Amino acid sequence: MNASNRPKTFWLNFHYIDTINFVPTIKYTDLEMAVDFTSYDSFYESLAYICRNTGKIYYTSEDYDAEEQEIPDDIEDTSQYAQTPDKRDLDLGKRLVMRFVSRALPGRYDEVDAIFRRKGAYSHYKDLLDACELLEEWYKFEASATREALYEWARDEGSR
Repeated sequence: MNASNRPKTFWLNFHYIDTINFVPTIKYTDLEMAVDFTSYDSFYESLAYICRNTGKIYYTSEDYDAEEQEIPDDIEDTSQYAQTPDKRDLDLGKRLVMRFVSRALPGRYDEVDAIFRRKGAYSHYKDLLDACELLEEWYKFEASATREALYEWARDEGSR
């Protein structure tokens, strides 16, 4: 099944236990939310971890109220918890933009590249796409690439 046909709320398996029929899963939308949480902070201070045994997601950040959930002491033990990536880790930033531009606006590649050398790049980029009536196409392209990258990440994490 390719990424465009995959349902938006597909389930992701994180840990395979061959001796019993128990596989912790999380919904795609929960994983997407965790990645958004970690991507919001450009200094890597907002992190999310998925328990490999239960599928529960734990959030840590200086801005996040830790009293809302108790963070396990061994949260950084990679055999027990998978740290969710952020969009940069998944290559969903400028490179994704430039892939889209090379397909949808090849004549404006240099212009978009220049946009991303200035502050407020995404806002200016989206204004350009809106003017070219490509904003909805971009959102679909970005969502598909995000789904595919998260599915691949989850598959790789599940094979550990």
